[in-house]
Amino acid sequence: MSETKNTKSQIRLPIILALAISAGIWIGATFAEPKSNQNDLRAALYKLQEIMTYINRDYVDSVNTNELVEYGITKMLENLDPHSSYIPARDASLAQSQLEGEFDGIGVEFGIIRDTIYVVAPLTGGPSEALGIQSGDQIITVDGETVAGIGITNRDVFDYLRGPRGSKVTVDIKRRNQPQLISYEITRDKIPQYSINAAYMVNQEIGYIKVSRFAATTYEEFKTSLAELEAKGMKKLIIDLQGNPGGYMGAAINMADELLGDRDVIVSQVGKVSQYSQKAFAFKPGMFEEGSVIVLINEGSASASEILAGAIQDNDRGLIVGRRSFGKGLVQMPIDLSDGAELRLTIARYFTPSGRSIQKPYDSNYDAYETDLMNRYTHGEFFSADSIKFNDSLKYETKKGRTVYGGGGIMPDYFVPLDTTMNSVYVNKLFNTDASREYILDFVTKNKSSFSSMSLDQYYSDYTVSDAMLMDLVEFGKKSKVEFDAKDFAKSKEYLRILVKAHLGRQIYDDNAFYRVVNDINEVYLQAMNLFGEADRISMAETLKMPGIEE
Repeated sequence: MSETKNTKSQIRLPIILALAISAGIWIGATFAEPKSNQNDLRAALYKLQEIMTYINRDYVDSVNTNELVEYGITKMLENLDPHSSYIPARDASLAQSQLEGEFDGIGVEFGIIRDTIYVVAPLTGGPSEALGIQSGDQIITVDGETVAGIGITNRDVFDYLRGPRGSKVTVDIKRRNQPQLISYEITRDKIPQYSINAAYMVNQEIGYIKVSRFAATTYEEFKTSLAELEAKGMKKLIIDLQGNPGGYMGAAINMADELLGDRDVIVSQVGKVSQYSQKAFAFKPGMFEEGSVIVLINEGSASASEILAGAIQDNDRGLIVGRRSFGKGLVQMPIDLSDGAELRLTIARYFTPSGRSIQKPYDSNYDAYETDLMNRYTHGEFFSADSIKFNDSLKYETKKGRTVYGGGGIMPDYFVPLDTTMNSVYVNKLFNTDASREYILDFVTKNKSSFSSMSLDQYYSDYTVSDAMLMDLVEFGKKSKVEFDAKDFAKSKEYLRILVKAHLGRQIYDDNAFYRVVNDINEVYLQAMNLFGEADRISMAETLKMPGIEE
């Protein structure tokens, strides 16, 4: 295994994760196929060509050979592992843009409500904001083509509104209290996407950073956030990776380097081909090597999130709080195909500094793999650490001698059960339909000016969502066919009040407002606030012997 320093080229360390929870991706060079395999490969390819030729020429019905080949590729990859994947050309550029940190477009956050594109918010600095497009505007036509009431999908919206920088698109917009459609010619431009949703001071000492994914710009965003929080007096740091599905591993490695000491191992990987075996170390003075660190994870934290959490845990740099992470430890290499499609092929496994592979088990039964999180829930793992069974053959030790386990995900140092006491089916329906989005947009359109003199701090500490506002939301729910449930409403009323305040805050201010408010009911965050003493004990002690999980 070769050793590599974490330099600028480290972003090319062969570990990167694609979209959602599915993907570690390496960027690297191609290599020659070993000669011993070439004859078998030629024979297999010839057989496939024979079959496709016969189908195309002799099959009784007409077939789309390209679709047939793509189907065959997908089924073939399913026989390898859960994360090798094929992305058709029509989807490849969109998939890549989600990781690049920017894209070309008109610069709006949108939602589809009642089969109509609504502008949730114009993005700051984008062309739509500059032209005066507003939250709540409905996009009715694009370049003269009606896009309302046609069953439009998110993918359709991307196709209509994204395009190369400098190109133009004309949209006709319906605005509240305006009798006529308003026409805008928008010149598309580069639109930044941010992967750090929130960075704020919880109190005079504790800073909080929410990382939603690991994109090309995440590391620079992280450094900027750290510098701003340290300038405000931060001595203790919470990094929130809950629900973070991963992304570019280079970002996670560089972020770890800002927290770890010189020559601490961050991550390693081992592949069948020697060039895919590498190890990354912390090598430079970090921005926050001394202060207390707590990392929040849950079952939605995957791949790059697990690399960062594993590096902190195995080096005894801080405390991991929450629930067992997803368990994604396979590395994919993206391969551009001649027609613009992309193959993401598993070429290695990655390991935490103590040597743990955190890939959860899989076999040919991918249905069981896909339903793993549901199985964890039904078996009680989300609610009790006692339901988590450790395999002694997968026992490892951290740098200072703490016991940790491999075999599927990062086990937290401190387990926090899922709190469902305030939630209800009725609230979930309100927020999983158009009801809540339509209500929030309507309220902000009517009342945004009343918040112009209210600071975010004042909003967080003083503003209260009234009972009348909740009843208005109930009425919007009825319009979306969400039947009122008095029992659930009573059970979840205070929870609903906080959710509405959080979503309003996001619309009126930014994501900092959302997370400041919603963290007041985030059980993992609330528990972490009481554990900085334990985080200090771990990072400052010479040696430690303690269980891998506490509750």
